[in-house]
Amino acid sequence: MHGHDDDNGDPRSQQCGWNLDGISGLESTGYLTVFEGRFTQAGTEHIECQKIKYNTIRVGGTVKIAERISRLGTETAFAVSVEAAEFAAKGNKVYPFHLGDMNIITPNTVMQAAVKAMKSGKTGYCPNAGIPQLREALAADVSASHGIHYSMENVAIQPGGKPTIGKFIQALMDPGDEVLYPNPGYPIYESQIEFHGGKVLPYSYLEGNENFEIDIDMFARQISPRTKFVILNDLQNPTGAECSKAEFEKIAELVRKHDLYVLCDEAYFDIRYEGKSTSFASLPGMADRCVILYTFSKKFAMTGWRLGATIGPKEIIDVIAKLNVNDESCSNHFIQYGAIKGLTADQREVEQILKTLKERRDTAVDILNSIVGIRCFRPNATFYLYPNITGAMKKKGFGSYDEFRRALLYETGVSVCTRMHFGRPLEGEKNFYIRLAYSGIDTAEIKEGLEKVKEFFES
Repeated sequence: MHGHDDDNGDPRSQQCGWNLDGISGLESTGYLTVFEGRFTQAGTEHIECQKIKYNTIRVGGTVKIAERISRLGTETAFAVSVEAAEFAAKGNKVYPFHLGDMNIITPNTVMQAAVKAMKSGKTGYCPNAGIPQLREALAADVSASHGIHYSMENVAIQPGGKPTIGKFIQALMDPGDEVLYPNPGYPIYESQIEFHGGKVLPYSYLEGNENFEIDIDMFARQISPRTKFVILNDLQNPTGAECSKAEFEKIAELVRKHDLYVLCDEAYFDIRYEGKSTSFASLPGMADRCVILYTFSKKFAMTGWRLGATIGPKEIIDVIAKLNVNDESCSNHFIQYGAIKGLTADQREVEQILKTLKERRDTAVDILNSIVGIRCFRPNATFYLYPNITGAMKKKGFGSYDEFRRALLYETGVSVCTRMHFGRPLEGEKNFYIRLAYSGIDTAEIKEGLEKVKEFFES
């Protein structure tokens, strides 16, 4: 095995902006040495980004891992899951607010239809863009909810919502193109843009009166002649932010002015407790510029089933379908019949999912806002809360996210993600935030866990 490079001298490390700070979890298998250390970024402490640096592998010789892998990030909430699981394995009670998975069962109508399809022989390959029946049903459903006319030609079924991100980037972005993306935001945006050779241009959020709002001034400043498209995650992870009509109109104005495309990540479009969701694609002139990321994971509690779709202009969808052929051939056949039933059957089970999530949200928000030094909005959609904990952290004397998050886990059993798990921190950030997902924890445990958080901060 070759000796390990000095990380500070590795141009790939410098290019990505990360420096190694105390390697931990070093594992040598004889064939592969992997650094899964905690990294820091200049001016911050103990950021758990789980960027992995590969050395070399011996497989009958020396094979050097491709340079582009050094640009590939990961979804860091899973790293927090590992730590929480290790803590639980020692006999400790864990309150899992860290991962946006769901502990709510998939509707029976969906499961029964999928099993029926499986037993009837729908277990082989299917069309790479999805079975026509599902594409038609989804086109009709989204047309009705968005006020846009879509046909099956505008739909390509995917094995989950996430594949739309990478395939959209591959379809439209050339190396060196710039992409605007939300930060804090879903970390896979940043990872996929950089992996495919693009330049990331973050835009951020400000605290408004009732929820977070896009920093439109920053958004506009980031655009240049090299900017190709924007990623817009309205009903946002992690903040729960929802664009106002004025925000949408301003973004649409900039999109038209600079001739941009938009990836509308609408994973939480149907996870709504009050009001009505609106798609950016429904604005005048935007449908031809927008591709929608759709997922069955949230609305139908199907996170482990892995089914979603890409919806948009036919010329882009044709490219996406070609990428399907090259990546996975097709999505799971029999599951698609379950999804059809989910879209077309009685929605009472879906309504119960929303009722359960709303109760969890209200319980969590009420307790969080009763804690001195914490301020938490009550988002109308998503299943995330993103409280400002600046005052509470200072009161307890914590100077870093990592120190705070681990103390919270070890002293209360409450496991959360912090702002650091949702993109590289931006210059000038002064407030501290954590993200709590209430999709995978029952109301009684939310109350029990957050009461312990309250005791923790007020002791």
